Amino acid sequence: MKAIIEEWFHEYSDDLYGWAYHKTSSKEVAEDLVQETFLSAVKGLKKFQNKSNPKTWLFAILNNKIIDHYRKKAKSAAVNNERLEHKYTNTTDSFFDSNQNWKVSGSEVAWEEEVHLLDNSEFKKTLDQCVDKLPDNWRLAVVSKYLTDKTTDQICQEMNVNVSNYWQIVHRSKLMLKKCIDNNWKH
Repeated sequence: MKAIIEEWFHEYSDDLYGWAYHKTSSKEVAEDLVQETFLSAVKGLKKFQNKSNPKTWLFAILNNKIIDHYRKKAKSAAVNNERLEHKYTNTTDSFFDSNQNWKVSGSEVAWEEEVHLLDNSEFKKTLDQCVDKLPDNWRLAVVSKYLTDKTTDQICQEMNVNVSNYWQIVHRSKLMLKKCIDNNWKH
């Protein structure tokens, strides 16, 4: 039994790691998920009846581990969501006047003048830093929406949120990014 797992580890661990890294974008998380996959394989080896390829079986275990990882992440985000909403709602309220109209602060002119902001290395550096400061779930929503070809339904499924909650997260994320960029970008 030990020899089979060792053989599978040498044969499939790189492929499993590559898939886990692709799905999580984290070296540490991917390594942990692959390790958990092989631990589960050791525990469930007696159930494996060679009805499928070992690689297929290991990938099925890994995919379940990835889903569990995002479920745990979504649950912990949901626990903190109420506190975050209160904190960030108070912060984003400063963007609007008493009639809920956008306040003109003067910084809008700088945004309009710069036509190709992503060509500006200072702006890009500030944007990256501001994105990194977003709460995990918010950063995942923004990165998934603007940097991948995923549909809204796919993103909502990965984040384990409904569409309405997703759009609220994206909206608040954009407000926080704007505020962070306004406060940190030297233009």
